[in-house]
Amino acid sequence: MTSEPCEACGRSVRIAGGIGDFWSFEGQSSGGMTLELDDGGEYFLCLDCIDRLPDDREVTSEDVESL
Repeated sequence: MTSEPCEACGRSVRIAGGIGDFWSFEGQSSGGMTLELDDGGEYFLCLDCIDRLPDDREVTSEDVESL
């Protein structure tokens, strides 16, 4: 299992796939993803933090940093 910290809250997030899961049959999915924003920002966020982002407009780096 591989993990990476969420860039908003700092929580350790499981990343599915890769060699660490090769012999495992856990079948769990990732707990986050990397977002590439139109303003050039790139952030790895947990799913909880992604849910807290605005959904009525384009997300900006400022939105992520305000989490």
